[in-house]
Amino acid sequence: MSVRGPQAGWRRWMPGLLALAMVALVLLSLMSGGVPIGGRDVLWALAGRDAPADSGAAMAQAIVRDLRLPRVLLAMAVGGALALVGSLLQTTTRNDLADPFLFGLSSGASAGAVAVITLAGTALGMWTLPLATFAGALVAAAAVLLIVRGGAGQGPARIVLAGVSVSFLFGALTHALIFAGDQRAAHSVVFWSLGGLGLARWDNLWLAGAGLLVPALFVARRHRALDALLAGDDTAHSLGVDPQRLRTQTFVVAAFATACCVALTGLIGFVGLMVPHLARRWKGPLHGASSPAAVALGAVLLLASDLVARTLLGAQELPVGIVTSGLGACFVIVLLRRGEGGA
Repeated sequence: MSVRGPQAGWRRWMPGLLALAMVALVLLSLMSGGVPIGGRDVLWALAGRDAPADSGAAMAQAIVRDLRLPRVLLAMAVGGALALVGSLLQTTTRNDLADPFLFGLSSGASAGAVAVITLAGTALGMWTLPLATFAGALVAAAAVLLIVRGGAGQGPARIVLAGVSVSFLFGALTHALIFAGDQRAAHSVVFWSLGGLGLARWDNLWLAGAGLLVPALFVARRHRALDALLAGDDTAHSLGVDPQRLRTQTFVVAAFATACCVALTGLIGFVGLMVPHLARRWKGPLHGASSPAAVALGAVLLLASDLVARTLLGAQELPVGIVTSGLGACFVIVLLRRGEGGA
């Protein structure tokens, strides 16, 4: 039976509106910043045509191609990846408030960043901080898996509790390192922990791409098993799906993808919490349809948040994590008021 009425109408128009929003946000992001650039210069730069070296258009093209375009692509990749991971975690934990930072990954990444800033400096050059955060997130993920496997059962509640315990453990380590370090290092850590896209460069975009590609391939291969898990463990068993094994696989994929994102952007929270709810309202709960929708919505959300962060205070850039946290807090309040945020 077909769905009719106002809800069917907005769902029909949603793909076109989303595409228009993405195009508009990309153009606005390329035009806006400390140095405003006209739309004609942006289109000229995107077309691949070089302006005369002694003209002002040459500088504008350099800004668009070397600074803003990598930032736009990073925002789209990270937004899509965090949204997709959030969707996976909400399915496997059956918790509507689950997101990529629920399992201690953010605390692990913070500990890695603080350790390298306060103890090692820039021993590996531009890759020092991304590699440290990547390693910290993976260590936290491994710790959660070891805790869960060391006990009886691997249900959703045990995974959440293990993640919370690891989060507190790495949080304590982070605070100890900040307390023992100098004030300059502490200031750098605080700024990084708020999240941002300032590390975007052509030579590190592959890491964000891997963070999006791995969970996307996982969903493409396992979306039917994930759909079975929505009906409960008993139903999944009857359909030939091992819930515990699927949860472990999902968690490993989520840890890898989140680590890739955190290594480049710091801690950008709530994208993985908000977007899966919106995607399910648009496409329903089945992952074959809702997952691509989550990727698109996540890309649009982080693009819009970054645009606000770069323009709200004029010449001074606001960490994008502050914007997403504000939106996320309002979103959670609405969910709880409507009774949709239960475990």
